[in-house]
Amino acid sequence: MSEITPDAIAATATRIAPYIRVTPTLRANVPGVREPVSFKLEFLQHTGSFKARGAFSSLVDQTLPLVGIAAASGGNHGAAVAFAARQFGIKAKIFVPRTAPKSKVDRIVSYGADIVQVGETYQKTSAHCLAYCEETGAQNIHAYDQVAVLLGQGTVGLEFETQSPETETLLVATGGGGLIGGIAAWYQGRVNVVSVEPTGCATLHTALQTGKHTPISPQSIAQDSLGSSLVGTLMLPMAQKYIKSAVLVSDAAIIDAMKWLWTELRIAVEPGGATALAALISGVYVPDAGERFGILLCGANIDAQKFGQLIA
Repeated sequence: MSEITPDAIAATATRIAPYIRVTPTLRANVPGVREPVSFKLEFLQHTGSFKARGAFSSLVDQTLPLVGIAAASGGNHGAAVAFAARQFGIKAKIFVPRTAPKSKVDRIVSYGADIVQVGETYQKTSAHCLAYCEETGAQNIHAYDQVAVLLGQGTVGLEFETQSPETETLLVATGGGGLIGGIAAWYQGRVNVVSVEPTGCATLHTALQTGKHTPISPQSIAQDSLGSSLVGTLMLPMAQKYIKSAVLVSDAAIIDAMKWLWTELRIAVEPGGATALAALISGVYVPDAGERFGILLCGANIDAQKFGQLIA
């Protein structure tokens, strides 16, 4: 935890700046919220999610084994690692669950990585990835529980603060916790960081209630991006210290948020990308009068047919 500091995040932002996009913000009125909400459009990042930040943070200026790198992923992290590896001519092997969406698998393959579909859950897939790394010497790039990854994801918070310094409360979707952990480490309580999870993927919510890492059985329409069964060991102390609250939203609320984004803003995101907004749309998070919100739209890796089915 001591390594994941605002100074280290700022240094990481400088280090990865040549390789990532500065994603824009958009202000819009949301029902039930008096002040316009600042949306951080991080789904416009390379590979369609925030994950490119952590991937580049893990590779830039690093000495890597000749055999290459490996990563376990529900899809978005794997695509980001494959994309970053291609920029540097590094071999990458990506392990994904057999249940991973075809659109995400195809994107990983398009970046030139070798792909292995194994296991029914992220945790089982991750075990296969770790076994491969131990056998071959490949370097594992964890989806959310490594210092370099958390520092990379923390640059979202740094960037958003420069764009929307008036924000008082920031809603962030949580899976394994790399994104919200990095953001919480950046702000250190200067804004109210709120975790939003599907009711079927209540990883951080459960850990905060029990006070320890407690496994769950993920099941949600957002499972491919928010479906970790355990929150990261590095981020949990930061969550306990800096995250204001952790709320849960239904799959139906996530779909409603996807519909609202498309109808009102013509933004198409995946279920995980709409989860943070679902807390406001559904009324699970009730704003104070005049509270100024930021919402992170973190990913948009969904094929057109699936998107149409969900919002129809």
